Order: sequence, then C-alpha cells, then structure tokens
Amino acid sequence: QATMADREWRLVAIGVATGAAVYAAARVLHTWSRTRPTTDVSYGVEGLIGNTKLIKLKTLSRQCGCTVLAKMEASNPGGSTKDRIALNIILKAEREGLLQPGGTIIEGTAGSTGISLALLAKARGYKCIVVMADDMAMEKEITLRTLGAEVHRVKAVSIVNDNHYCKVAERLATEIPNAFYVDQFENAANFDAHYCHTGPEIWQQTNGQVDAFVMGAGTGGTLAGIGRYLSEQKDEMRVCLVDPPGSALYLKVTSGVLFTPQQAERKLQRNRYDTILEGVGIDRLTANFAQALPYITDAFQCSDQEAVTMAHWVLQHEGLFIGSSSALNLVGVVKLARTLSPNSVIVTCICDSGYRAMSKVFNPEFLASKGLEMPDDDLSPSLAFCA
Repeated sequence: QATMADREWRLVAIGVATGAAVYAAARVLHTWSRTRPTTDVSYGVEGLIGNTKLIKLKTLSRQCGCTVLAKMEASNPGGSTKDRIALNIILKAEREGLLQPGGTIIEGTAGSTGISLALLAKARGYKCIVVMADDMAMEKEITLRTLGAEVHRVKAVSIVNDNHYCKVAERLATEIPNAFYVDQFENAANFDAHYCHTGPEIWQQTNGQVDAFVMGAGTGGTLAGIGRYLSEQKDEMRVCLVDPPGSALYLKVTSGVLFTPQQAERKLQRNRYDTILEGVGIDRLTANFAQALPYITDAFQCSDQEAVTMAHWVLQHEGLFIGSSSALNLVGVVKLARTLSPNSVIVTCICDSGYRAMSKVFNPEFLASKGLEMPDDDLSPSLAFCA
C-alpha cells in the first residue's frame, strides 16, 4: 500500500502536470489570438461597403426646426449608395451560377452603378461593360475607364426606343459569351440590399428614434428597401419621395397615374426629362419602385434650380461637397420638415459626391446654358429658395 507521503507526491506530480498543460494551452491560445484576423479587419474592398456613418446636419437641422440626419452613402469605396446593390447583385448572381469566373458584367446606367460594378469587377476578377447616355457627366466616363470598364455611349432616348442604354446593354449581354446583365431597375437584389442592410442600419443608429425618411428614386430600390423596413418598425413612419422635373413618379404617388406633362409634348427632351439631375426620376414603373408604393406617404417635386442651390448651400453651411441626387434629397427634407412637428427626426441619404457633378452643378457656364443661376458664394442660411 502507498504511504501517505507517496500519495502526497503523486498529487503534487498530477498538479504540476495539469499546470504545465494549462500553461501550454494558454500559450497556444495567446499566439492564436495574436495571429488570427480580428473583427476590426475588413475582408477586401467588399468589407468597406455599408455600415456608413449617420451624421446630423447642424445648420440644416437648425433652419428646419427638425433633426436632419444624413446617411453618408457617398463614403462607400465606389463613392455612392450603388456599391450596396452592385455587391448584392453580384453575390446573388454568383450563388445562382449566373455569373461565372472570368465573366463579363454588363449594365446600362447613368454612371454611379457602373462605377460600383467596375470597382467590384476588378476586385473579383470580372470584365465590365457599361452603357450610358451621351448626356451624362464626363467625370463618370473618365472614372469608369480608369477602373478598366469598357464604356459605350449612346444617344439619350426614351425607354421605348431600342437604342435606349438599358436595351443596348441587355442586347450586348445576349451577344457576348459568359456575360451577365445586371438589370438594376428590375433586379430584386437591389431592393434586398437596402431592406436587409441599409434600413436596419438606420434603425439601429437612431435607436428607433426616426420619424421620416426622404429620398429621390431612379430604380426605386433605396426608397423601397429603406422605406419598407422603417415602416415595418414604426406605424407612423413618413416615407417621402422627392422627384425631379419630367419624372412620372410624383404623379404616380399623388394621383395613381404614371404620367408626366412632358409625355404630352410632340418633341421629346432628354429621356422625356427636362432636368440636369442625373440618376433620379423615371417615366416608367420599375419592379423595385413598385415595392415602395404601399409605404410612400408623401411626395414633393424639386426643380433643377432648387437642387443646384442646395448643393452650393450645403457646401457653404455644412462643409459637405455633394452631388445633384443628394441635393435633391435635401430639398425634399426641407419641404417635408414644413409639414412635421418641431424636433421631428428626418433621415435621408448623401448618396453621391460633388466630384461627379463638377462639370454641371458647379459649372457656371453649363448652368447658364440651361437657364439656371450660379448661386452666390455667400448664400444666406435661409432656406427660402426651396419653394
């Protein structure tokens, strides 16, 4: 039989061995924790998309009598909110086998979606072809070519014309082997990107303290996705469309008729739109915008002059260099704020940068050629220019 001393030595030995094992395990865990990827490290350029900041626009809030919050979508790596839908559409197409390795991504776009697609095409090993109307800002074409996209410029015509940029893009996708047509206007992954991500981000960032969301619409995916998500969280949510000249969406919301006065004219202007604002407004009902209709509570129109002046006003009073789509959104904020209770919380998106609008919104010669005024360098804080 083991003596008491033997048993004690045995226990000491077991303790030492156990301690050594625990120490070794701790060393391994420590080494692994120092070398493994942390949650603060993004996975490629894709990891930079989304989770954008929500900031309070101080001067605009003070002038409106409401808290105006801007989702800074222009801080996405591609410079616009379109990064979200480009990534979501590409990932969905990859999962479904519609986009094969080394394939070609093709889309008709006013420019921003094309830039987002071209950026992601580079990151994921695809080629990219973009078709855009010949009256879109030259800055966008330069950016697209710099990112390696093949750019096709076509005459600006109505969607009923076979040479409309979307139809040309769709046709190219049938002619080029291993090509994928994005179809952002009708693709449900557009809506999903905002319903599943942007909307929840806003709700979380505001702690649910939001009364209204304001946005223009091109494809309608952003307004639909965010508007529906927020409305499902709060019954009294106001969802507001702001629409440029010549677009049919304002009348669709306010009267149920998809019509714009320009459609009654014998001569058709640029895509039936008498506007310099790019990427917003449309004269047809897309699948993405259709999802917004049940949730839109308000609609306002924004003139080109209002948007131009707002872009300059925000630069002077908020220090933000924004594009025409963002300016249109903020004009909508001002008009909606006049109908809300004081201190209401309004959210919108800064969805594009002024760098894509320098040849138009910030170009006095171009503005004069369109009968628009270049705002003064010392604009008053007053928002009286929003009619």
